[in-house]
Amino acid sequence: MRHIVILGNGISGITAARELRKKSDDRITVISAETDYFFSRTALMYVYMGHLEFQHTKPYEDWFWSKNRIDLVQAQVATVDFEQKALRCADGQLILYDVLILAVGSKPNFFGWPGQHLAGVQGLYGKPDLDQMEAATRGIRQAVVVGGGLIGIELCEMLLSRSINVTFLVREESFWRNVLPAEESALVTRHIRLHHVDIRTTTELAEIRDDGSGRVASVITRKGDEIPAQFVGISVGVSPNIEFLKNTELATDRGILVNELLETSLPDVYAIGDCVQHRQPPQNPNGTRRKPLEQIWYTGRMMGETVACTIAGVRTAYNPGIFFNSAKFFDIEYQVYGDVASQLPNSEQTLYWEHENGKIAFRINYRRDNGAVVGMNALGIRQRQEVWQRWITQQRSIQYVLEHLPEANFDPEFFRQYETAIIGVFNATQSGQTIRTRAKKGLFNLFKG
Repeated sequence: MRHIVILGNGISGITAARELRKKSDDRITVISAETDYFFSRTALMYVYMGHLEFQHTKPYEDWFWSKNRIDLVQAQVATVDFEQKALRCADGQLILYDVLILAVGSKPNFFGWPGQHLAGVQGLYGKPDLDQMEAATRGIRQAVVVGGGLIGIELCEMLLSRSINVTFLVREESFWRNVLPAEESALVTRHIRLHHVDIRTTTELAEIRDDGSGRVASVITRKGDEIPAQFVGISVGVSPNIEFLKNTELATDRGILVNELLETSLPDVYAIGDCVQHRQPPQNPNGTRRKPLEQIWYTGRMMGETVACTIAGVRTAYNPGIFFNSAKFFDIEYQVYGDVASQLPNSEQTLYWEHENGKIAFRINYRRDNGAVVGMNALGIRQRQEVWQRWITQQRSIQYVLEHLPEANFDPEFFRQYETAIIGVFNATQSGQTIRTRAKKGLFNLFKG
């Protein structure tokens, strides 16, 4: 019986543990310094906002782990001796392994700003960050959030729920402009302002100032503006949490380097999740490649499933399939399937429709040469993942997709549908060609075509 040790109890590590237990009788140990039990990181904001208690973020009952013979160890691993296959913990505990899975996650980026060490300055990644934020924001009036990504807008919503005034510093000309096309980015930026966030675009942090007691008092922007703040949330991306591995024989770059089987440079050592950097990123169905580092919840889960197969004896290449992601910008739901670049490539055309209320939008990108759909964005309209993945994989034409567009609609019953308006925008650009829907919304249409 092998001893499989998983370092990290996030979605990647826990998925690997669960899948390995289904496939083998090996001894499995999960080590984490963060919490006793696995929890949903994406739910942390709702704990702060009072919608959930922390115990509600645990997907499994506490007895689940012993029942399934998965040992949990709460400890900080200080060093790894890969030659002796040994983990040395900060408390002196020595843990030996036969197979090691590194699922050590990522950490918020800090870029050496003066004052970034002050009390009240932090990122948001795990449970310790939530506890720190709870204490740091008690009774305060003003906060600054630095960085215009998904964590940034979550921080804004969290702080507003406590009636804390928020200034949001965004480097780009509009929110998440390095990811979203201009129209969607402008829509979300307007929506952020409607929620009484003081969003300041083309603005970067220069310095964080002390109140004289070691706490933050204000921030200075590169434009020279001083903004009062008793709390500063840093959300300028994350980096693999691999500092303790940098001076070992394990091959690393920005992350832990892995092949398509998620094997590292060392025998019996695998890496999964946010800490991974793919030597050869997986290929998309349209021939493009994924990013070498892709820190997304569902890719971490898929890596956990994949590595469990390989360790259990069925060598399996990591294949995440069609890219997708989802988020909420306050009350606007966002979905993306396939490739939708922030700047439209010359090889593609786009169909964009936006509702007159400025809160609902829809985009389809398709190839200029053959009309094959390559990706879509939806804001305020729920879409079925399996439908869009099928259409993109099968390289369905823009005409086919528009004719069958109601099949993808996943809004609740009696919600207003916008397919006719979306198709109308396309028809207005065509001469001698009129597209009409051939399908109806409903489950019975899902597996057609």
